Amino acid sequence: MRLQDKVAFVTGAGSGIGQAIVQQYAQQGAAVAVIEKNAENGRKTADAINAAGGRALFIETDVTDEKQVAHAVAETVRTFGKLDILVNNAGGSLPQDGPVTEVDNDTFWKTINLDLFGTWLCCRYAVPEIVAAGGGSVINIVSFYGLVGSPSRSAYSTAKGGVIALTRTMAVDYAPKNIRVNGIAPGTTLTERSRKLVDTIPALGVLKGQHLLGLLEPEDIAHTAVYLGADESARTTGQIFSIDSGLTAQ
Repeated sequence: MRLQDKVAFVTGAGSGIGQAIVQQYAQQGAAVAVIEKNAENGRKTADAINAAGGRALFIETDVTDEKQVAHAVAETVRTFGKLDILVNNAGGSLPQDGPVTEVDNDTFWKTINLDLFGTWLCCRYAVPEIVAAGGGSVINIVSFYGLVGSPSRSAYSTAKGGVIALTRTMAVDYAPKNIRVNGIAPGTTLTERSRKLVDTIPALGVLKGQHLLGLLEPEDIAHTAVYLGADESARTTGQIFSIDSGLTAQ
């Protein structure tokens, strides 16, 4: 039980990587706030954890809405008594993304708002509670698109690159408060949405061969999130962990 007595706030937790993280966190003894915009998915995820003997609270939340984020953090602390771990997983790219000269401003700002500003807001409200708990862990789910040059992802790469910079800056700012801040950069991960895209978009099909050990499952990312949330990572901060099946090693 590597996360016994810890409380985690995980965004985008109703499906995919976020769902795998809250499931593994609960199995390792943590109480989890399932932060999710899709009420049906979020409620199902929390109900399944509770039915299995874990402790989960679903809070319907749009991470780009400051009032909703503030409420979600406050409700988590009111219910579980504290907050130890923040996982900023909510995010995504838009199909309208592309080269910088071709992407419209609306697509750019929607991507920045969700991936970068949503992460910023959750940190803004969750970090003071982690400080009050005596320290803990912030884990930002970024992307290999923020680490390497990739075609037709200018908005998404910019947003995730911003989160990577924020991760390292926060690691420096909050080390004196006993808070470690790290990022996980997944390769192509077979969430329900990604499975469909990999089979239909030729460029993503090419990525299959670039993942040396095969495409990833959400659980592969969750394993690293458990390590970063647990006390065994007490001296690990300011790092970006590329869990990408060797994609960026080539």
